[in-house]
Amino acid sequence: MPSDLGRVLAVIPARLGSTRLPRKVLREIAGQPMIAWVYRAARACSLFDQILIATDSDEVLAFCSTHNLPAVFTPVDCPSGTDRVHAVAQSVPADICVNIQGDEPLLTPEHFPPLLELFRRPEVQVATLAVRCPAHDIDNPNAVKVVTASDDRALYFSRATIPYDRDQAGFAGYRKHLGIYAYRREALDRFAALPASWIEKVERLEQLRLLDNGIDVYVANAPSDTIGVDTEKDLRAAEAVLLDRLNLK
Repeated sequence: MPSDLGRVLAVIPARLGSTRLPRKVLREIAGQPMIAWVYRAARACSLFDQILIATDSDEVLAFCSTHNLPAVFTPVDCPSGTDRVHAVAQSVPADICVNIQGDEPLLTPEHFPPLLELFRRPEVQVATLAVRCPAHDIDNPNAVKVVTASDDRALYFSRATIPYDRDQAGFAGYRKHLGIYAYRREALDRFAALPASWIEKVERLEQLRLLDNGIDVYVANAPSDTIGVDTEKDLRAAEAVLLDRLNLK
């Protein structure tokens, strides 16, 4: 890890009590539990000084212990994955903390370098990723869109289709946000101390708490799209991609 970026901690929040797809982080996908795929991608990246799975579940802890995956227990009442990352950061020293969501089995080691590269810019406090939005996701409210300024700073995230193509001119430059974040330690501490904002509650997007409180989020281009698994349909789609990858090896 380049010394000018300091110590980088990667945390994989793994809550078992998902409402739309219960127990999803332990659901088998292409022969392995989902959390194992996420950890494998992070472990294959050389940029992290430490990787920890953060969970409120004894079952997830037991799975990690059996499979020699590093895991820590975090409070049940953490309201978001970022709050779970913050809980871990209270006892683990780090200059940059990366929130790698436990329901992103299609992440690869190549997703992390562009995210961390943003921190070579001193003004960057929070970073995330986006890709060119696939046509089938442009009107999908579960695929969050982001609009950025010319300096890569996020102007807004929304479940709506933004920007709105008023004249129906055929605009195709929509960007899909990927749910992975990196924070300088001070920004993570500030996020955790802030109450949920009204716009965050309306859109159900925690990153809007940052924008609503004047904390800029910068967006890098990811090398490929992913599938955040929230439903059985998502799980099957992600599994098909992973099986294709395995068949190509």
